[in-house]
Amino acid sequence: MTLAEIFILLTASAIIQASFQLSVSMVTVMSGHALGKKTSLTRLSRMVAAFTLGVMTMTALCVSLFALILTNVFPETPILLWSILSGLMVGIGLAVWFFYYRYRTSGTVLWIPRPLATYLTKRSRATSMAPEAFALGTTSVVGEIVFNGVTSLFAAVLLTHLAPPQQLVGLLLYVVVATLPLFLIVLHISGGGSLARIQRWRERNKRFLQFAAGSALIILGVYVYVETVLTPLASGAQV
Repeated sequence: MTLAEIFILLTASAIIQASFQLSVSMVTVMSGHALGKKTSLTRLSRMVAAFTLGVMTMTALCVSLFALILTNVFPETPILLWSILSGLMVGIGLAVWFFYYRYRTSGTVLWIPRPLATYLTKRSRATSMAPEAFALGTTSVVGEIVFNGVTSLFAAVLLTHLAPPQQLVGLLLYVVVATLPLFLIVLHISGGGSLARIQRWRERNKRFLQFAAGSALIILGVYVYVETVLTPLASGAQV
């Protein structure tokens, strides 16, 4: 892959992660409960910013950890790993299509098990300080690792094909793009915007986001398979 292709694919995988909704759901619950308790706008803005920083930190740590493991295990990315990765992307894409939202419930109820959802909701409502919000942000990334893990792993594989200075740029690009919706929420809340408006937008567009994220993962998986598995094999490369 060329440098431009790697950065384009990094951006694409980050956009897919940005479309996942657990972090957005948790920050809206946290913010809504804080506003209900008459929390000042300044304090709420700090909490939302800390939450976003927590998401960014855990996202960077996940990608970095995957990249470190891959670098030590595979000096060069084997075709078999590309094949497994592309299969995972297609499989997770199909799962997003069919399971990401609960179809028998209204609103934006996600796929996660109800005991976990109850726990995360309670923690979101109980959060009242910036350090707690930071920890909650890191938890939101771990809570959705079933879906964002494959995009983080793909990003890590791509980063191993870059020189160290380029790896840092690529990691920053991935983290910023993946958390862009939270940046927008920070700006919206800091400007005195309505949380109800955010929630209405999510409800109106949830099926589109679900279909777009699943489709993008499937398309990306197929592209990776053709580019990194079929093409090298056709050229006589070894698995």
